[in-house]
Order: sequence, then C-alpha cells, then structure tokens
Amino acid sequence: MKLKTFLQIFGGLTIVLTLLRFIAVDYWWVRVFDFPHIQLTILSVIAFAVYFLRFDLKRRNDYIFASLMLACIVFQFVKIYNYTPLATFEIGNATSKKAKGEISLFTSNVLQKNKHKELLITEIENRDADILLLTETNKEWQELISKNISKEYKYSVEVPLPNTYGMLLYSKNELINAQVKYQVDDSIPSIHTKIRLTSGDTIQFYSIHPTPPMPQHNPKSSDRDAEMMKTAKLAMESTIPVLVTGDFNDVAWSQTTALFQRISSLLDPRKGRGLYNTYNARSFIFKWPLDHIFVGPEFRVKSVVRGNDIKSDHYPMYVELSFEPELADEQRLKPPTKEELKHAHEQIEGDAMDAGIY
Repeated sequence: MKLKTFLQIFGGLTIVLTLLRFIAVDYWWVRVFDFPHIQLTILSVIAFAVYFLRFDLKRRNDYIFASLMLACIVFQFVKIYNYTPLATFEIGNATSKKAKGEISLFTSNVLQKNKHKELLITEIENRDADILLLTETNKEWQELISKNISKEYKYSVEVPLPNTYGMLLYSKNELINAQVKYQVDDSIPSIHTKIRLTSGDTIQFYSIHPTPPMPQHNPKSSDRDAEMMKTAKLAMESTIPVLVTGDFNDVAWSQTTALFQRISSLLDPRKGRGLYNTYNARSFIFKWPLDHIFVGPEFRVKSVVRGNDIKSDHYPMYVELSFEPELADEQRLKPPTKEELKHAHEQIEGDAMDAGIY
C-alpha cells in the first residue's frame, strides 16, 4: 500500500469518527464516540501533520481532504476547550467577604469488586469531607464504611445493592426529608435530600448513577439520558440552591451533559480549571471525566481535586465550596430555550414510552 493511500485512510478514519456523533440515534455504538474527544483530537492532529508528507500543491483533492481534517481538529478542540486552563472559570473562586458558609464533598465510584478497600478508607480520612457519596457499593462495602468512618457523620442514607448500583451517602450536616427514588429503573437508585449548612441555610442535593449504554445490557443511552433530564428538571424547579453529583456514565462535553446543564442551570467547577479525568484509572490512554459535581450559582470554588488511586477503575473527586448567594447573579446562566426544554422533555417521555407508561 502506498504511503499516501495509508495516510488518506488514517485521516479518513478520524473524519468518520468525528462525524459519527452527529447521527441522531441513541445506540451505544454511536453514543460511545461522545467520549474520546481528547484522543480524537490527538489523532486528528497527527493525521493532519503526517498527511503533509505527501501533500501535492497541484491537487485540488489534497486541499479538500486537508481542510476536512483541519475542521475535525477545530471541532474536537472546541469540545474540550472549556475544560482547559485556557478557558474562563464558569464558577468563580471563593471570596472571604461574602461567604455565609462552606461545604466539602467527596464522591467515589469504589468498584464493587475492589479488594483494596483500605485505600478508600485512608482517602476518606485524609479528605475529611462534610459529605461522602459512594457508588457501586454492596452490603460488604456498607458494613466496612459505616464501621470505619468518623462518628462525625451522624446522618446517612444507605442503599447497598449487589448489582453495582448501590449508593451510600454520609453527612456531617443534617439531612432533611431524605428519600431514595428510582427515577427510571427499579434497580437503579438515586438519593434526594435537603442538607442544612452550618450557616443555617438549606440546599437541595441529588445523587445519581444512571446505567451506561452497553451492548450486552443496555444497547441504548435512553435510560441514562432520561435520568439525567429528570434530575435536571428537578434542579430547575427547585426554589433553593442545588448540588448534583454522581457517576453519570457520560462525559462532561457530551450533548446530553450539555443539555443537563442548560436545563438545570447548574455550573461545572471544572470549566477553566482542568479535565479531571476520573475514568479509566487503569488505562494510560483512555481517560475521560465521568464523575460529576454540578452546583448552583450560589456557590464559589475553594478547591477541586481528583483523588488518589484507590484501585478502583475510577478516581475519587473532592471539592470545597463556599456558599455565597449574594454573588449568584454574577455567574447565573441564561435560562434554557423552548427548544432545549422540548428536547429534554422528549428524552424523559422517551423513557416513559419505553417503560410502557404511555
């Protein structure tokens, strides 16, 4: 095979992989290409650079092909730009003058079969967060965590399950009207509760861990997207500040997560600060941000940290937030458009139709 033919195939592959995400279907084999934008950006740059080894200034087709590859590079980079230090913060840094209180959160997908449980205990002790959310937790994890965490965690909601969707919530702050709900599937829980801050203010907290689109179990992303949109709608309708966290099984820059932000009007503390790739902790190449923390404009950021390796396939995430409602208008997002609300409703309604509700 001639070198130029090989380069055209290589470059053509990057173009096809970039365009796949524009196919309006929710099958896993399409939605999976929402994930590797970092990797596709690198591949596109390599393909573009190497192609010039055989670029013919007299051939019109070479200009067209090179332009297509350049367009792919621009598109891929734009998708991840907001998660680089080049972008501006979506949530401002904490101030000392306007703060009414602080709250810290530690969240981790522990990997249910993880045998190195002591590493998580050490990480929890070192972070000493006000709120702990642990996903993929069964009865064994529940017994270990509840026995080893500080007595300061007086409040808890424990939903241990053997199906890798167990969820444990522990809090130093008072939990009010805590409920476990099954928004899409009767085996996939979410936790909804109000939390009283040390300032006396109350916030709304949602934790979710929707099922990912997988060929062997759930070939479509419908369930994941529906749970995210239902949670976004709850956040939008809340009359008090909101905090949402969990393993979304979706990347920060996907169309679904972008729509989640538009509907919920919640902010992402990573924007302008970094990618914070939490998955896959076992891979050097295939890493992306699947574990999310979204907060209302009433909060400011003191710190955002990706935790240490706990031998899970996810890294933990830790944030310290300052509660500054007086400055909320400075970073409040524009409300969603009618078209965005319609799209979110269609995703929710699609889930209901799949479940036979309609």
